[in-house]
Amino acid sequence: MITAIALTDQDKLTLRTAAWGAVSLISAASAGNSAHKAATEGSIALMSATGAVGHVLAKAPKGVKWGKTVAELADLVLPALTESVGLLKQQAPDEADNFRRTILIAIEAAGQGNPNPTATEMARKITEAIDAA
Repeated sequence: MITAIALTDQDKLTLRTAAWGAVSLISAASAGNSAHKAATEGSIALMSATGAVGHVLAKAPKGVKWGKTVAELADLVLPALTESVGLLKQQAPDEADNFRRTILIAIEAAGQGNPNPTATEMARKITEAIDAA
């Protein structure tokens, strides 16, 4: 059953920016050729999401200015992760849990086979951001 929640277009953009940006952060933190694989695996995880969150994340965000550096990307994505969980907690707590699990699965999938310290630290920052709400 799909949870009926009223998300504005801006809300949906925030959720998409947070989720797809988290995958981009892990991909950026991946070494060498595995960055492309990390992005692919993380994207597959996002596209496999279910519920209301799955419907929102089925589309990548359009028109987002991701920045030119990982620091600029993090400045955009980490607050969006916190905001997304907070928004969902207010409107549909089950979907907040669904979003959190989806992000954790996506970053785990993106980081598989590449347990480097940089990706591990980025995963910690992403987890911290989703837990801050």
